[in-house]
Amino acid sequence: KAVEAMQSLSSIDLSAIAYYHFEVADFAGLSDVIISATGYTGSGGFEIYCKNADAEAIWNKVFEAGAAFGIKPIGLAARDTLRLEMGFCLYGNDINDTTSPLEAGLGWITKFTKEFTNSDSLKKQKEEGVTKKLIAFEMQERAVPRHDYEIVDATGTVIGVVTSGTMSPSMNKGIGLGYVTVSNSTVDSDIFIRIRKNDVPAKVVKLPFYKK
Repeated sequence: KAVEAMQSLSSIDLSAIAYYHFEVADFAGLSDVIISATGYTGSGGFEIYCKNADAEAIWNKVFEAGAAFGIKPIGLAARDTLRLEMGFCLYGNDINDTTSPLEAGLGWITKFTKEFTNSDSLKKQKEEGVTKKLIAFEMQERAVPRHDYEIVDATGTVIGVVTSGTMSPSMNKGIGLGYVTVSNSTVDSDIFIRIRKNDVPAKVVKLPFYKK
């Protein structure tokens, strides 16, 4: 629907833009607009990059084109919930300058065919193995995990920390991402989220949380 609603605003075939690729083209009557197929919600979509002075005009045109589809604006918090339901990492939460892509399960985009920033250390880490891993978990009781909550094992020993968490509106349960020790990272592992001194049960699951 995103493609269908927006297609009237551009002369190029938006459906032909591959995921995580972009085109510089006309959009909403303006030229040299970057149309990027990087919607970060798991539902497809586009990100539009334009000059500051053109932003309001493009916004209005998008809502005119999407009116027949019931288009509505949403805030950053709603977008964050949608990206988390898909298990997409957010920089500053799930990945930052203290984590590695190997720990975050992003080895598939970490190629060692050429040198890059910190490639020697990452190559060594790949050979030796990581000590912590980013996992997805679902709460087993009605509770909401939040960023920086401690993750503990059955004995109460701290084994990690929550990096992202929310109450999933699509699943009606608390979900989150967090780093734990490798021994506690396998799917179906029982873990606990420390919420206001209470250790609430959770279970490690496979991504994405929300399966269409």
